[in-house]
Amino acid sequence: MSTTAVAIAPDFADILAAANRISEHVHRTAVHVSRSFNDLVGAEVFFKCENLQRAGSFKIRGAMNAVFSLDDSTARRGVVTHSSGNHAAAVALAAHERGIPAYIVVGNNAPRAKIEAVRRYGGQLTLSEPTLAAREETARRLLDSTGGTFIHPFDDPRVIAGQGTATLELLDQISGMDVILAPVSGGGLLSGTAIAAHGVSSAITVYGCEPDLANDAARSFASGNLEKNVSQATIADGLRASLSERTFGILRQHVNGIVTVSEEEIIHAMRMFWELFKLIIEPSCAVPVAALLSRRMEVAGCRVGVIITGGNVDLHALPWLRNSSTL
Repeated sequence: MSTTAVAIAPDFADILAAANRISEHVHRTAVHVSRSFNDLVGAEVFFKCENLQRAGSFKIRGAMNAVFSLDDSTARRGVVTHSSGNHAAAVALAAHERGIPAYIVVGNNAPRAKIEAVRRYGGQLTLSEPTLAAREETARRLLDSTGGTFIHPFDDPRVIAGQGTATLELLDQISGMDVILAPVSGGGLLSGTAIAAHGVSSAITVYGCEPDLANDAARSFASGNLEKNVSQATIADGLRASLSERTFGILRQHVNGIVTVSEEEIIHAMRMFWELFKLIIEPSCAVPVAALLSRRMEVAGCRVGVIITGGNVDLHALPWLRNSSTL
C-alpha cells in the first residue's frame, strides 16, 4: 500500500516542528511518581501519563501531526487508516478537528472501547477480519474509492515525529533523565522516543519493551535481521504489529536494547499501577512497568522515564478479573 510519506527517517528537527504544529491540539500530559514504586525498583521513575491524553493515548500526537501536515487540497479528500484501535480513534479525532473525512478500518476483534471511540469522533468505520492482510486490503479499497491520504499507524515519518513529542515534553518537565522506556510494536513510538531523547542528550539510554508472545523486536535485535511476529496471542493488543524496515533502522541506531515480559507480569503490572496511582492503563503500556518490576534491565539509582501510552480499556473485562489465578 502506498503512502504519501517518503521513505526516510525523521530527525530531531522534525520532532521540534511537530511539537509546534500540534501544540494547540494535544494535552501537555502530567508526569506521575510514586515513592512506593521507586522503592520496589530501586530507581526514581517518572511516568509520562499519555493515558490522560486526548483520545486516551499518545497516538493523537502522530495523528495530529500527519493530518495537519497535509495541504488543503489534499486534506479535502480525507484520510484513510487501519489500526487495532488507538491510532484509529486518534486519526478520526484529528480529521474531525481539521474538518475532513476519516475512513477507518479496524479489526472486528478490537476492544469495544476503541471501536466506540472511532464512532464518537466521527470516523467512518469499516470492520474487517482481524488480520493485518485483511485490514490492509480493506484500506486499499477505501483509498481507491475516496482518493484520500493513507496515514500508516507507525511506518510514516510524520507519525513518528509526532509520537516523539511525548518524550520531548517529558524531558522538558523532568531534568537529568538517565533512562527512558517505551513499549514497542511497529516501532513508531519507540523510534520517536529514541530520536527525541538523543536529540536532547546522547547520554540517555533507551530501551524498548514488548511481550514474550509478540517479541519480533527482540528477535530482530538478536539476529540483525527484520523478524515478524508469529503470534497474536498477547493480551497487549496494541503491541501485536511487527517492525518495519524504517523503524528497525531507527531502533538499531538509537535504542540500546529490547526487553520482554510474560503475560502474567503484564497483568500484575497493570493491576499494581491501578492500585498505586488509581489510574487504569492498557496492557500494552503496562509492559515497561512490568519490565521495571521484574528487573529486566539495570536501572538501580537511575532517573527513569516511562511512556504510559494509553488508557482505553474495556472496564467490564479487566484482565485480572478473568485471570485471577495468575496473580
